[in-house]
Formats: sequence, structure tokens, C-alpha cells
Amino acid sequence: MNRKAGFQAVASNLAIATALLIPPLTSYATEQGEQRREARDIKQDARQKARETKAECKAGDEKSRAECRQDKREAKQDARKEGQDIKY
Repeated sequence: MNRKAGFQAVASNLAIATALLIPPLTSYATEQGEQRREARDIKQDARQKARETKAECKAGDEKSRAECRQDKREAKQDARKEGQDIKY
């Protein structure tokens, strides 16, 4: 009888410890997921803006092809930095 009571005490303590640990871990994981999604959305929007920037640059005939490519690269880099600021 004594063994059974000891096992029940250990099992109940383990169940309580598990119940106390799970909620903080899930909220942290949810927060990280939201940050990743937010950063991904920013980068996705930046890709489209970079394409538009390059198309406008090429249509203007004022800059060389390399300068237009650099403008596109800068637009994407700015978005990456913004996404990293959110994520980290």
C-alpha cells in the first residue's frame, strides 16, 4: 500500500509541474511565429516594391542597367534590415 501512495504522489507532482511549464512555452513559440510571419510579410512586400522600382528605372532611360539593379538591391536590403529588426 505504501508503494502505491508513493507512486501516486510522484505522478501527481509530475502532472502539476508539466501543467505549470506548458503555457509559458506555448506563448513564447506563438510570439516567435508571429514575429517570423511579420518579417516575412515585410520582405514579400519589398520584393514587389523592388520589382516596381527597377521597372520604373528601366522605363525612365535615365540610369544604366547596373544602376537600376543597384536601386532594386538597395530596396530589398532595406526591407531585410527592417524584417531583422522585428524578428530579433
